[in-house]
Amino acid sequence: QVQLVESGGGLVQAGGSLRLSCAASGRTFAVSSMAWFRQAPGKEREFVAAISKIGASTLYADSVKGRFTISRDNAKNTLWLQMNSLKPEDTAVYYCAAKWGPGRLTALADADSWGQGTQVTVSS
Repeated sequence: QVQLVESGGGLVQAGGSLRLSCAASGRTFAVSSMAWFRQAPGKEREFVAAISKIGASTLYADSVKGRFTISRDNAKNTLWLQMNSLKPEDTAVYYCAAKWGPGRLTALADADSWGQGTQVTVSS
């Protein structure tokens, strides 16, 4: 099992920045792709960004491309999401996720472990 704990959420004005962190513990050697998802009130959880095991490959949702950056440090068992130029529509609970097997983590059903989420609120 791998435990994931997010932090770094908060309230920010539109145009501002936040950096989310996700600390992994447990059987972290088994983790391959990691990703961030988000869920806004009344909406389904959606993919935000994914990163490969060694960080060489990243993928972003069109809605955040050019504004968000996903990164990881396997030595520190930490995943980050740098969010710049935030918009009110970015308001959501942000979740960290991990998978064991090959391939990128872009679909909810492919995640093997989830964090508890951290709230991001962007005011206009």
